[in-house]
Amino acid sequence: MAAIARIHRALSEISAADWDALHDGRNPFVSHAFLCGLETTGCLREDWGWAPCHIGLWDGAALVAAAPGYLKTNSHGEFVFDHAWAHAYMQHGLDYFPKWLGAVPYSPVTGPRLLARDDGGKHALRDAIGGFARQSGLSSAHVNFHDGADASSFDDGWLLREDIQYHWRNEAGWKAFDDFLGAMDHKHRKNIRQERRKVGDAGISFRLVHGDEASDADLAAMHGFYLQTFSEYGNSPALTLGFVRHLAHAMPRQLIIVLAERDGLPIAGALCLRGGDTLYGRYWGAAELHPGLHFETCYYQGIDYCLREGLARFEPGAQGRHKIARGFLPSIVRSRHLIADPRFARAIGDWCAEERAAVRRQQRHLQAHSPFRAGAA
Repeated sequence: MAAIARIHRALSEISAADWDALHDGRNPFVSHAFLCGLETTGCLREDWGWAPCHIGLWDGAALVAAAPGYLKTNSHGEFVFDHAWAHAYMQHGLDYFPKWLGAVPYSPVTGPRLLARDDGGKHALRDAIGGFARQSGLSSAHVNFHDGADASSFDDGWLLREDIQYHWRNEAGWKAFDDFLGAMDHKHRKNIRQERRKVGDAGISFRLVHGDEASDADLAAMHGFYLQTFSEYGNSPALTLGFVRHLAHAMPRQLIIVLAERDGLPIAGALCLRGGDTLYGRYWGAAELHPGLHFETCYYQGIDYCLREGLARFEPGAQGRHKIARGFLPSIVRSRHLIADPRFARAIGDWCAEERAAVRRQQRHLQAHSPFRAGAA
């Protein structure tokens, strides 16, 4: 008997054991603890456009596949920008929203999105997503930042988009920060050393704590820095202090906080999550401005951690060409899009093809600005 698709309006309807049995645990963002924590600590609000709509495939009482999903009434917090598509629908008197989104809220991090034990389960889940979108009269379904293991599960009906992020990789087997710097040309190596020296000269030291090592004051300080950054940019912060506390309790060795301190007081911080072989930088903020403080807190302390812990990758977040000079090279990230109306699907498909070609040209151009000596990275 074929598995039956069910819609879950809260992740708490599925046990953590059943959900987490569908992935290998190497990506913290698809864990039950992370996703359910967003829902239970007030980070997801329907008036902000996030309504949980997870899709599970059930064989009797057994969960055999699942996709974290949301009904969206806007494109807030997605990092794959489809505002032009929504505008085109509006110009033709059609509704683009609501749409279904398979993603991790507020997190432009590549990872598994079709959670299943085998390719057959992924294909069935893909079909269930499409079926739900059609039966519900939705304009579209989207799967953002899927990993390579999911790529072959999408058929030609799912349009491919590509974009660029900047990632650090230790493919050369560096053991220490000086090894990493030694792979760079003289100019970039000198600049990084100068940036680090300025921070030290300002009397700033750093303390890195995992979730189970962080005091409540540490968690509150980090959340305060996060709030300040969002306030400075005029954005509404989504993550609550309750969520940060939840991560410290539920994911104690995966939550990592870098705190910059001066005169014994925290003045800046970066919140990261650790995966199987990857460090993910997510949020940062500062109460004081000092030359090089952002780069040290968000990048160099993370690279140091990866080198100490033997992690192979560091993904410090979306955007930022300035990251290239600090050793983060342009990498392709992907999303898939199922458009219900065949006329829009054809037009958007042509647009996506042109966009992919432009992104690949941009990647080649950016790669030419690598700080590493030929063959050294």
